[in-house]
Amino acid sequence: MAVTQQLVRVTADYLAACRQSANASPDGDPQWDPPSSDCLDLDWAPAMLERACELARLDTIHLNALRHATEGDTALDLGFLNTHPNAIGAFGPAPTALSAAAVAHVSALIGEIDIEAILAALPADNEEAGSLIGHGAEGVVGGPREYLLGHFIALREFYGKAAGGGLLVVLWWD
Repeated sequence: MAVTQQLVRVTADYLAACRQSANASPDGDPQWDPPSSDCLDLDWAPAMLERACELARLDTIHLNALRHATEGDTALDLGFLNTHPNAIGAFGPAPTALSAAAVAHVSALIGEIDIEAILAALPADNEEAGSLIGHGAEGVVGGPREYLLGHFIALREFYGKAAGGGLLVVLWWD
């Protein structure tokens, strides 16, 4: 089983209910079961997207927004989601999250990123592009451009919907 990045859109009330369930449960079970329609599996794309943007010399503001979108923030206490045997991210770092305000900010900035221009800045040869990007990009089916385009569009749409609904985003590796 591969460890991939997971994101989910949730309300503040849902997160509070999970925290309350974890506190009330003898084994800390938060009853974490967000709807699959609010989940996004980014696979191994985050590091590859970041590297492609660095290679294309994306400005710092937008690059940091992309990082924030894929790394989250530790400002929200999610320790209750990282308690064994019910930890949601048992195979990676502790879960992180973005507040609704941070989601709106990140969504606006990643919405401004011209992913087509980023990908056009890569070498035309898929093997060469994948080698420059690293992080396994040289082995993705369909080549790095197709892979990164699909994952970036999914990320942008995911954050757009989260921002539109005033939702938080929780991130973890599983």
